[in-house]
Amino acid sequence: MRPMALDTPVGGGLRERKKQATRQALIQAAVRLARERGPDRTRVEDIAAAAGVSPRTFNNYFSSKEEAIASAAVDRAERTAEALVRRPADEPLADALRHALADEHPDPSVRDPEARAQLRLIMWPQLRAEYHKAELTMERRLAAAIAERTGTGTGRDLYPRTLAAAVVAALRVATTHWASSGKDVRLGDIIAEAVGIVVSPVQAGRGGK
Repeated sequence: MRPMALDTPVGGGLRERKKQATRQALIQAAVRLARERGPDRTRVEDIAAAAGVSPRTFNNYFSSKEEAIASAAVDRAERTAEALVRRPADEPLADALRHALADEHPDPSVRDPEARAQLRLIMWPQLRAEYHKAELTMERRLAAAIAERTGTGTGRDLYPRTLAAAVVAALRVATTHWASSGKDVRLGDIIAEAVGIVVSPVQAGRGGK
């Protein structure tokens, strides 16, 4: 999988912007078709056609349809870590994490069947390996951001990596719970509750860092 680096220029030159636009078009087409048809009935050729490019162009960006579908989660992982870095330095870590996650997981309508169907993609066996890669990307990025905020190190301390892994697991549980529940509850509330379960006790044990 080819996640964008945190220091990738947002603006960049015209060529870079066109490449990013093509990449996003492919990701959006892949997710939409997988949601509508199921990943097993989604072909690379269909994704490319929906994005207005050739299959050869698709292969310049992604090695498989599974990678394209899961890349939306990879990009979200990158942005979540960036959002955490941007939170005020004196903000409690639990609050900073909740805000960072909320920024990149805006609430869809509680009655939006398409949003639930899209989130349920994470439960498809064909996509599990790619989504696992996305989770590992988020863990690494969050661990680095947590280490920066707490004065710890990802190489010498267990704290940032362990907390990052717990937060990512909480996020996965929250989103799959919301997608499968069918209840009129806000996704943001579920995420905040799940993250609070794993963050608050650990933060209290470290003197509220």
